[in-house]
Amino acid sequence: MEAKSYTPWIIKYRPKKISDYIDQDEAKTILLTWIKSWERGTPTKKSALMYGPPGVGKTSLVEAIAGEFGYEIVETNASDFRRKDDIERRIKPAATKTTLSGKRRIILIDEVDGLSGTADKGGIESLFELVSITRHPIIMTANNPFHPDLRILRDVSVMIELKKMHQRDVVKVLKGICENEKVLCEDEALKIIHSKNEGDLRSSINDLQSIAESFGRVTVDLANQLVYYRDREINPFDTLRTIFTSKYSWQSKQAISHSQVDPDTLIEWLSENIPLQLSEPEDVYLAFQALSRADIYKGMMKKTQNYDFLAYVIDMIGPGISLSRKKTKFKWIKYEYPKRIKLMGETKKARELLNSASQKIAKKMHCSSSTAKSEFIPALRAMYRTNKSEAEKIMRSLMLEDNEIKIILGSSTGEKESSGEAMDPKQQKESQKGSEEVQRKRKTSKK
Repeated sequence: MEAKSYTPWIIKYRPKKISDYIDQDEAKTILLTWIKSWERGTPTKKSALMYGPPGVGKTSLVEAIAGEFGYEIVETNASDFRRKDDIERRIKPAATKTTLSGKRRIILIDEVDGLSGTADKGGIESLFELVSITRHPIIMTANNPFHPDLRILRDVSVMIELKKMHQRDVVKVLKGICENEKVLCEDEALKIIHSKNEGDLRSSINDLQSIAESFGRVTVDLANQLVYYRDREINPFDTLRTIFTSKYSWQSKQAISHSQVDPDTLIEWLSENIPLQLSEPEDVYLAFQALSRADIYKGMMKKTQNYDFLAYVIDMIGPGISLSRKKTKFKWIKYEYPKRIKLMGETKKARELLNSASQKIAKKMHCSSSTAKSEFIPALRAMYRTNKSEAEKIMRSLMLEDNEIKIILGSSTGEKESSGEAMDPKQQKESQKGSEEVQRKRKTSKK
């Protein structure tokens, strides 16, 4: 073997152009189409969000495309610039200004799933605003892009998934490196390295270099002795697929323990996708029966604060679902994001405004927020339909802001007014009753 090089092989053999990049054909096509839309000046979305397991080549693909199209890369890690002030000071100038040479640039932001909407003081919102004003392509990467906090970034980005690499492709890359480095390697040893790294090319190359530079060869015995299985997080799609295909209890439990989503969220994913994956009615019945039992145990755990029940929850959503597939033949399907979680994310702002209004009403009326929400707000809505000016006066006296008033009144009021629909006598009677109730409570409060 030639003299040892201390350059990391993961850097030395990083693809310089797209043709050097192996596998991920679908991701390459989507990203190339998007970059070409920037070249024409007509991008449908100004940012792309690339996601997939660690080590599949998200950053390498961006660098290969940048090299081929002549883009300069401004690379940052979201974990280093977590706050709004950091992003506006460091990233915003690069995204909104051109270079002195006129060279085009790509803004690459790694690990955006490391940001927290609550702890990082506006970091996600600042990135969202940055996307709307950028003059250059913004590419973000994430291992898990499905956290609720990242919804606003998903909505404005082209979503590009990179999957785990196939064994043949990883072995091909590792074998090419061995040939270039003039290192004797056994094909079975390379397969072991791939298997223990679960498709993570970066870790596979690092392990290959470690063995080759230490022993001058890569054999089956050395790979078995020196390469260890790594604990990895599994995205929700792979978690579901593992649960539905597991033949043994330990397989589905292991998938849950390594999943990127918690058991509560996983229940929502399973509820949405059981009817898609299981086609036989008996299998669907058994799966939902296991899921309902998991929900019961979850409720008992929260009510009693006895977290021993968590083991039963995992048994139901893991082995319980896996063993319910008795007649259905497994087929590859596209799993759907839970509609309930999506809806909760979309209505979060409205719920926050409604809670804010309820708290203001409760303070003025000397009642609980739940009472304000269940009694006073419906009465205000009813009053607005019969006596708009009086209802507005009351809401202003409660110190409610315009956006809170809009949430209280809802969209149905505006729709009925614009369409000119009249309320039937029963509705008018209910509205009048609600109006009288609000006025009575107001008088009581003043006394």
